[in-house]
Amino acid sequence: MLRAVVIDDIDTIRNKNIDLIKEYCPNVAIMAEANDVKSGIEVIKKYLPDLVFLDVEMPDGTGFDLLQQLKPINFKVIFITGFQDFAIKAFRFSAIDYLLKPIEPSDLIEAVKKAEETLSKEMLELKFASLFTNIERPKDLQKLVLKTTDKLYSVNIQDIVHCEADRNYTTFYFTDASKLVVSTTLKEYETLLSPFGFFRPHQSHLINMLYFDHLVKADGGTIVMKDKTKVPLATRKKEEFLALLDRQ
Repeated sequence: MLRAVVIDDIDTIRNKNIDLIKEYCPNVAIMAEANDVKSGIEVIKKYLPDLVFLDVEMPDGTGFDLLQQLKPINFKVIFITGFQDFAIKAFRFSAIDYLLKPIEPSDLIEAVKKAEETLSKEMLELKFASLFTNIERPKDLQKLVLKTTDKLYSVNIQDIVHCEADRNYTTFYFTDASKLVVSTTLKEYETLLSPFGFFRPHQSHLINMLYFDHLVKADGGTIVMKDKTKVPLATRKKEEFLALLDRQ
């Protein structure tokens, strides 16, 4: 049984979310609720929950302010946020769970299921350290949390040269010639990284344009990266890629 606290400044939303948790997550026991940063800190210190459902924007600060005041964080967190919230990208880069308002029961069930998975204190600290960094840093200095079969890694996105897909796995290649294999599809990383100068020239490849060197036009097209890696350019992507080069 997970002992939980729910923190949200709007009474109707908080009460509705508590009802949803009680209905769809019988393995979660609501120990207390709070409506701002100050009262949230008080109930967390009093009840020492396993899990906190945490709103982002509150009258006296943000959910991030609350967490900063409680470090080191030894409880799981599921953020509850609006669709357009600035923090969504930071959550995704940092592998932090979040729910969009209004909460869908299926999303709630999945988030709680993930929260039940055993995570070491060190892994939780790495996730939150990456989250705080991503909130404070310029967008080109973001950190991405990558999960392998047995570890979590926090990497700088500007150190990623190239990603390669192999069915449901993605291999990341870095500027120092190291690599990591994660069990997440390339499509998910394309969505995350495209706004940061990454381009998908082929269904199996995603490249960081910072490290593009030149294009060999023979045989349909081959992209050569600065580390000499050769990446195929799909015919259907050729026009888009050439237009991207023209803009740079």
